[in-house]
Amino acid sequence: MGDFIQILGVIGFLIRALGFLVAGYALGKFTFDSYGKANWQLQIALALGFFGLLIGLTAYTSPASSGMFALGGGAAFLMATMPKKNEDKSE
Repeated sequence: MGDFIQILGVIGFLIRALGFLVAGYALGKFTFDSYGKANWQLQIALALGFFGLLIGLTAYTSPASSGMFALGGGAAFLMATMPKKNEDKSE
């Protein structure tokens, strides 16, 4: 029974890490997409909220969870700053 509980604990840690990765990507994508369209007050609120959440997660969650959140936010940042491909459809 003890081995089964340990296996469930490891699975729980993996699910939590993947959840923080998805949440980091989603919140990062929302922040970076909304940032360019907003006025300066909302831009300040978006930046402070995102980085405040990252700081809070670093202080109060496990290192793996906060690291996965940061990786998700970093992936969203890279995708937001990459140049867009111009798809020319020749017919």
